[in-house]
Amino acid sequence: SVPFLIRLFPIVLTKFVFLNFLAFPFFVDLRRPELLLNNTISLYLPTEPGVTVGIWHTVPGSRGAEAQGKDQRWYEEALGDAHPVIIYLHGNGGTR
Repeated sequence: SVPFLIRLFPIVLTKFVFLNFLAFPFFVDLRRPELLLNNTISLYLPTEPGVTVGIWHTVPGSRGAEAQGKDQRWYEEALGDAHPVIIYLHGNGGTR
């Protein structure tokens, strides 16, 4: 009966594979990463018309003192300086 239900309701399969309805850890506002992680802000980058990607930008601990109290513009400029950028793709079951 499970294959039959999946065939009738493919959205159910999508929900259980990607688990995008769960937010873990519970009761945490992930739109405000600065409350959880040091030297981190949430940015939204337009990649193409109609598509915006949400990212967290975390500077390394060695630049932590420099990042204290800086605004979003400083973090955006830090993405373009000579320091390397590491992109971590968390997979399909988590949140940022």
